Parts: sequence; structure tokens; C-alpha cells
Amino acid sequence: MRMLIAGGTSFVGRAIAWSAFRGGHDVTVINRGVTPSDLPDAIRRLVGDRTGDFSALAGLSFDATIDTVAYLPRDVQVLASALADRGGHHIQISSVSAYAEPPFPGATESTATLRDDPDLDPNGPVTSTSYGPLKAACERLATGLFGPDTTFVRPTFVIGSHDATLRFPYWVERVRRGGEIAVPGPRANAMQYVDARDLADFVVRVAEHSLRGAFHVAGPYPSSHFVEVVEQTARHLAPPNTTIREVTPESVIEEHLETKFPLWTGARSENTLGVDNSLALANGLRLRPLEESVDDVVAWWGDREWPAHWLTSDQEGRLLRTSK
Repeated sequence: MRMLIAGGTSFVGRAIAWSAFRGGHDVTVINRGVTPSDLPDAIRRLVGDRTGDFSALAGLSFDATIDTVAYLPRDVQVLASALADRGGHHIQISSVSAYAEPPFPGATESTATLRDDPDLDPNGPVTSTSYGPLKAACERLATGLFGPDTTFVRPTFVIGSHDATLRFPYWVERVRRGGEIAVPGPRANAMQYVDARDLADFVVRVAEHSLRGAFHVAGPYPSSHFVEVVEQTARHLAPPNTTIREVTPESVIEEHLETKFPLWTGARSENTLGVDNSLALANGLRLRPLEESVDDVVAWWGDREWPAHWLTSDQEGRLLRTSK
């Protein structure tokens, strides 16, 4: 198949490009040409910026287009205008954040409801508050522009190597350091995740088999819990005498450290991290063990220095003392 990937060199897009290439497909990626790439030379690279020039797509046609970087409705519009009717099956990477919070865990693709924010600025900045509503707006526009056969892939947290956000890598590296590790509760907070490689393989399968509709691409279901995921990571990787200490949300807030714990959703569990993934599993989604994702991050991270924006030893020590 001739596949176009909008994005294609960073994290999710990169994983999809590699999966499609290894599957024997004719792969083209289009992006700004800024992110360093380890893609093979056989993958065609086009340069295009959705805020400017996307003319590199002129005259080209594809069997499937996979949009990994639709954050604003105008991103969807620019791609649709550049491709016209030459993009083939349109597959858009969305998020469970596009949903209004379901009343209970176990929402399916047919029972969950997309957010609808009448005050949303479609051209506003992408923030933790606007991300979900903007993803929902992108889905609605894509359906209008590319038709009802558009496929939406909705992951929860994506983990693995090459993650520019460094969310899961924080926990892998913190566990690898050992000692007493602060992990915010409550313990019952739901947690679902998907390795970028498993997400990528499923997206390529969607293209190969022309799967239509929407899919929850994450696991496990029923969901794991945030503290348990860190504990599982520690059992696999941590040096001897490592301890995991659950700290209260109140103590984290009192120390103004809310942003220092990636993947933590705060003082309450979110039902969007407990979605039913049975439809995706029935259509070929395969989820590797968490330990394989941990090993992937370790191999990629190597011996890099601790990033300045991660939690410092002094901050963690103070939090642990005040939580006793």
C-alpha cells in the first residue's frame, strides 16, 4: 500500500512509519523537517508546515493517510485541502481525552461521548485544558472533510522510547535510581497505557484491512492503577532495597509539585483511563507486557543526564518528609 504519514519522525509517527516500512508498504512522511530522524532511506520524506506550505503533496495520491499530528481543526483543514480526494482511507490519531468524562469505567466506542465545548477557541493554544476539546473538534471536522469512513484511533497514555514528552521515561529512570520513591495516590486511580509500537502495528493493520470507525487502543482492561504500574516497573528494574512510597495528593499540592509527576491524573480517578478495549482486541490489537516497554526505554535512554524539569532529589526528599 501507498501510505502517507503526517508527522512520521517523532514518537507515535515514527513508530507507525517503521511499522509500515517493515510491513513492506510504500511509505511517505510529511513534516517540518526539523526533528532528527532514524527512518530508512527507502521512506520518502517531504517537508511541509501546516501553518504555511503543504504544496509538497501536490499531485501525489495514496491508499491511506495517517494523521498523527492533528491538534487544531486548522491542521485537519490544511491536510484535507492539500490532498483533496487523493488521500485514500483517512486514519486520524485522536485520544480518549476527546471524550466527556464517562460516568463509569468501561466506556465503549459507542457509549462514550465526544466533548462539545461551545466556548472553545479552535485556534487557541493547546493546553492541558484545551487538548481534549480540540481533539474532539478535530474529529468532527475530519468526519466532515474526509467522510464517514474516517477511522479514529483513540489511545490513552502512549509509552515507550523516543517519547519527546519524557513522561514514562521519568518513571523508568526514577525507578532505575532506586532508593525511596515518591508516587502520588490515591492507589485506586485508573491507569491504561499502550506501547507506541503496539499502537503503530494496530494503525497499520487498520490501513491494511480498511477497518472503519473508532477504536480504543490501550490496556489493560479492566484498568490497572497508577501506583501499581510504578510498582510493576520497580519489580522489573529497580536495584535492591528500593521502596515505593505512596504520598497523598494533598501533600503534592502543598509542595506545588503537581507538574512533577508525569502520567499522574491528580486526586481522583478518571474513567477515561478505564475504557473498554475489546473492539480493538477483536480487530487485532496486541499489547506487549509492560516490562518490554520498560526495557525499550532503558535501551533508548542510555546514560543521559537527569533533565532539569524532572523532580529533583531535594524536592522528593522534602515531599517524603512532609508526608510522614
